[in-house]
Amino acid sequence: MNQAPTDTLQHQTPALRMLVTLGGVAMLSGFLIVLVYQLTKPIIEENQRLAIEQMVFKLVPAASIRRDIELAPGLSVYAAYDEQGRLKGVVAQGAAQGYADLVHLLYNYAPDCDCIKGFDILKMAETPGLGDKILTDKAFLANFDYLDARLNAAGDGLANPIVTVKHGKKQEQWQIDAISGATVTSRAVGKAINDSAQQMLPLLQPRLEGIRQIELEQTPAEQTQAEQQP
Repeated sequence: MNQAPTDTLQHQTPALRMLVTLGGVAMLSGFLIVLVYQLTKPIIEENQRLAIEQMVFKLVPAASIRRDIELAPGLSVYAAYDEQGRLKGVVAQGAAQGYADLVHLLYNYAPDCDCIKGFDILKMAETPGLGDKILTDKAFLANFDYLDARLNAAGDGLANPIVTVKHGKKQEQWQIDAISGATVTSRAVGKAINDSAQQMLPLLQPRLEGIRQIELEQTPAEQTQAEQQP
């Protein structure tokens, strides 16, 4: 009769040890995950910053100066200027669901024509040979030589929503002619730009003249030259 409690304790001990061991492993794994995240986060952010900077100048090849402009909390754009401080374009981010995952992109808004001129992909996981044609198909890229992005009379949204239409059905300057066989990804590009522009442009337009004011200011090089003059 006296052996029963001892036997029960002996049977419970391995299970208890296993639980303690598993708990310790779980805590250690969690700690390592957090540690790796904290160590790699600055590297990832710096790589993303460099990628965005390179893409801004790729989208606005006439620019050599970039200014980050915060239009609202959590909403920033990249104003691109040439060496004389003239505004050449405003680059913004957008994202929309593609075939496999979200399609993250940057696009260039050209204030002089109230239009979108060019886009590039920050991140996507679309099908190779199909979805990724959005970066190589010449007919598709031609949509962004001039994509109408004028605001409506109230200034609170686009006059005409940017939409992707079936291949061969484009009739308006605010429409994007889809790639045959990659319609989902084509639509993701259109939706990403439209959703972003609908939010961004009404905030940008009232501040546009102020953003252009760098045109009237000296660039750092010009300021240095002025200081060196007698």
